Amino acid sequence: MKSLLSWLCVALLATISNAQVDETTKQFAHDIFKQLIEINTTDSVGNVTTAAEAMAQRFRDAGFPESDLHILGPNDRKKNLVVRLHGTGKLKPVLLIGHLDVVEARREDWTTDPFQFVEKDGYFYGRGTQDMKDGDAIMVTTLIRMKKEGIIPDRDIILALTADEEGGQSNGVDWLIKNHRDLIDAEFVLNHDGGGVEANQGKALFMDLDASEKIYADYTLLVTNPGGHSSLPVPDNAIYHLAAGLTHLADYHFPFELNNVTRAYYERMAKVETGQRAADMQAILKQPPDLDAVVRLSHDPIDNSILHTTCVATRLAAGHANNALPQSAQAIVNCRIEPGHTAEEVRNMLEQVLADPKISVTYVGALGGAASRPSFSPPPLRPELLAALDKAVGELWPGLPIIPTMETGASDGVYTSAAGMPTYGVSGEQLDRDDIRAHGKDERVPQASFYRAVDFYYRFLRLLTAPRWISLTVY
Repeated sequence: MKSLLSWLCVALLATISNAQVDETTKQFAHDIFKQLIEINTTDSVGNVTTAAEAMAQRFRDAGFPESDLHILGPNDRKKNLVVRLHGTGKLKPVLLIGHLDVVEARREDWTTDPFQFVEKDGYFYGRGTQDMKDGDAIMVTTLIRMKKEGIIPDRDIILALTADEEGGQSNGVDWLIKNHRDLIDAEFVLNHDGGGVEANQGKALFMDLDASEKIYADYTLLVTNPGGHSSLPVPDNAIYHLAAGLTHLADYHFPFELNNVTRAYYERMAKVETGQRAADMQAILKQPPDLDAVVRLSHDPIDNSILHTTCVATRLAAGHANNALPQSAQAIVNCRIEPGHTAEEVRNMLEQVLADPKISVTYVGALGGAASRPSFSPPPLRPELLAALDKAVGELWPGLPIIPTMETGASDGVYTSAAGMPTYGVSGEQLDRDDIRAHGKDERVPQASFYRAVDFYYRFLRLLTAPRWISLTVY
């Protein structure tokens, strides 16, 4: 009996390893992707609810009961979809998240219609092809495929497709956590809006595993003044006060810091890089760190953002007439805060850096209508997640290193992480580092990359939710 069981387990493992995306699955994923791209989900005139309902119908057609589908949200245009694929209940659920909304796109700026799914020259074009309707289509395809194949995972798999990650006032993940935590509560979260394979001219370099992210925060800097006639200038000028303060900010560098994720990132990247750059990465890992190496690495904008909290002025407004002394001067400063620190902490630091009591500093908020985003520490790297990732990556990109990273931008993972659900960005999409077009003109994704990502995510999720299949060693 034991030998038969072992043989069956090995057979199951081989089935996963040798599984390929068949033409039916490719066409199914393609059709979902096309359907999503051609539903306008911008904040200005789009409708996320339409996309949520379209995906819900896909799940109904695949045999998901109505009791496992929930379409809900704060208003008619911003409803979210929550779907549950039931497992054995042996382990607590895993939550998959992806946003359905996209940033604005004007037809006159694009070569093609941004809300038409255009296939040409080996690419899929359209708003959301990189961020992130590709990921939405991949996750929907994967869950439906698992359902049709009769796979019963060791834990429930929950999928939440949500609104207003890109902006707006109705962030879906935040709203679900506050109003329907029971529908999405999970042991950990997989965020398809992160991770992926970085490539250079088609050559895969490494797989990103986003294991943490910085906190987004906007601040208003304001100076007010009685003003007066411009023919009678005085030193106490609102614009001068603000300009001097912003100059102090431009010259300031927040303290260097590493957390468990960024330390692991540089440990692995030091083996990928060469020369002075590799030596500097090793030097910042020492105790104490080599601060000269920190300075050299910080000349690179990406390294600088990984190693420091960053704050930068992004908007200015001042004065009310050409012939009047300004009564006010205002700037917006955008900060990306290292995990473990709060928005209030950084606000206090900004006051110190600006060094002028006439400049008031007010926290404005974050994207998606959230008033604040609580601080959280990076989660540990889960062994079962790394094991599944190692195997799935090894099958499709043999020998490719997996590099834990910290997302320096902003995603919905900040809400789930702050809610006590460790969140990891995992995607199998391969993009060239010089062809990142998310939020930009003529957004596109290589067709081969999309289909390989469909293959990858099925392998990865199946291995992750059935760990007995990846713990075997075949001789």
